[in-house]
Amino acid sequence: MEICWGPYSQLISLLLILLFHSEAACRPSGKRPCKMQAFRIWDTNQKTFYLRNNQLIAGYLQGPNIKLEEKIDMVPIDLHNVFLGIHGGKLCLSCAKSGDDIKLQLEEVNITDLSKNKEEDKRFTFIRSEKGPTTSFESAACPGWFLCTTLEADRPVSLTNTPEEPLIVTKFYFQEDQ
Repeated sequence: MEICWGPYSQLISLLLILLFHSEAACRPSGKRPCKMQAFRIWDTNQKTFYLRNNQLIAGYLQGPNIKLEEKIDMVPIDLHNVFLGIHGGKLCLSCAKSGDDIKLQLEEVNITDLSKNKEEDKRFTFIRSEKGPTTSFESAACPGWFLCTTLEADRPVSLTNTPEEPLIVTKFYFQEDQ
């Protein structure tokens, strides 16, 4: 196969860079902060996230309660790693370890202040994996632990190390908030 270097090759290269720069060029060197984006998120059973007593809950919101839905703020670190938060990135999701206990926490940290290069910020990092129309989030600090909901409504969003368990939901739909 022969590569053609015609008069448009530089233009095509420039267009490809402009088209695909956002996630690939996001903060891998720590030089350029990435743009925070807000997303609607719901699990494969249509449960959305909302906040109750400073805890992230997954449930069915209807009627006037629909305004309680929390948008997930996401800052891409690189192609697959992201920081996740709510409330305009002021509360961040983290993986907390205490002995053998691992749990999901909301921490009062500004999502745009986090850095891929800081070991202490690793607990805020999630590995985003897409499979078809759904996305899953694995903790970078606790490999094998995934963001999850339960089949039962109005239960806390948490982490699981048994993503294939029938009562656990680890697949989510994402839609950029308009």
